[in-house]
This record gives sequence, structure tokens and C-alpha cells, in this order.
Amino acid sequence: MNPCLLIPVYNHGEPLKGVLAELDNFGLPCLLVDDGSDEKTKTTLKNLNERYSWVDLLTRPKNRGKGAALKDGYRRAHLLGFSHVVQLDADGQHDTSDIPQILKLIKAYPEAMVLIEPTFQNAPKLRRYGRLISYFWVWVECCSFAIRDPLCGYRGLPLKPLIAILDRVQCGNRMDFDPEIAVRLVWEGVSVINLPSTVLYPPEGISHFNQIWDNVLISWRHTRLVFGMILRLPYLLGRKVEIQQ
Repeated sequence: MNPCLLIPVYNHGEPLKGVLAELDNFGLPCLLVDDGSDEKTKTTLKNLNERYSWVDLLTRPKNRGKGAALKDGYRRAHLLGFSHVVQLDADGQHDTSDIPQILKLIKAYPEAMVLIEPTFQNAPKLRRYGRLISYFWVWVECCSFAIRDPLCGYRGLPLKPLIAILDRVQCGNRMDFDPEIAVRLVWEGVSVINLPSTVLYPPEGISHFNQIWDNVLISWRHTRLVFGMILRLPYLLGRKVEIQQ
């Protein structure tokens, strides 16, 4: 097992400083993917890259969305010989103290994916209600309740099946990517481990989730996935996806 950390970044330079300070003790390489951030953030990222020898910075010339940044990060990690990525956000919402538990589960179940099941602290009600819709459709698409939260960007993923999917499927480039890749990994035969973890919404935090456009994209992605589920229905009904902890 050869894991690395992966963080997509778009104009979250200041909160990223605290995230990297917390990650400094874990001794893991970290890939930062700058998705076309502003000049202030680029300067911060350059300074952080120079400060931490375990940080590798990949810069995208234009903002194309979280999914596009993640796909570039996965391919870079795979090219560098990593077997798994532990993916988290740059805005400080995720509890980095759970990383040892994620790594422990990856080591015990190297062919599975570890998805964080968030316990929300002060999350906006609209965001919580919106998640319920995605929960329902993902359960339909997988014919299983194995995925307890498809939207959380904090997760541990095996790169081999992930890259195989990206090589043959045009996945979403924005906020629709995280739920789609979780469903497609289940279709690929990857088992699911759900790990509860606290997710914070800092009062001063900056969210790039567009309530209208991103929800439209996610809804369209679910429509496509439902049709894909119908083609795989006999297979999906015949297998158990979730690993019980």
C-alpha cells in the first residue's frame, strides 16, 4: 500500500494553511491541485509548496471545476506510483484526525473505498435537505444502501479501478463528480466502507457550491446513472457491496 493525500484547491489559500499544518505530522506525500485560483492564492500555494517538502503542487491554467481538478490529481498520483489517495477539501471542514483510521481501513481492505459519513456541525438546512435527494438516487443507482453519503469530498480511494473508469468514461467536471465516481466504483465491483466523521461549516468559510447550477448538474448526472443502473440491474441485485465494520 502506497497512499498519498490529494487536495483540490480553488481560492482557499488561507484555510489551506491550517489544513497543511495539521497534516504535517502524518508523514504522507500530498498533491495540491490548483484549479485556476486567483493570484493571491497562487502566491500562497507557491509558498506552501516551498515550505513543505512533502507537498507537490499541480497548477491548472483555468478553473474547470472540482471534478476536473480531482481527475488531474488522480492521474498524477497514479503516474507517481501511488496505490490510493486520501482526498479532502482545502477549506478546513474535514477532521484530519480521522486520517489514521482511513489509512488503517485502506490497509485492511486495499480493494475497497472508504467514504466519510459526515456528522454535520452547523450545516445550512438547505444543504442538508439537498443531500437527501442525492442519497435516494445513489441508493437506487447502486441497488444498495451501501453508500451512506455520496457527496462528502473526504474519502480514501483505490487508484487502479478509479483510473480504469476515467480511461473509458467521461465523468462530470464539477460538483457532480464525487457522487458519480462513488456510484461507478460500486458498479466496478469496489466495496464500500463508511466511516463517521465530523464535518464543520466555518462561519467565515467560502463555498463554491452553486445552489442552482450545481444541483442541475447533479440531477442530470443522476438521470444518466439511473439509465446505467438499468443495464447493470441483474449484476447489482446479485452482489453485496458494503463491508460491515
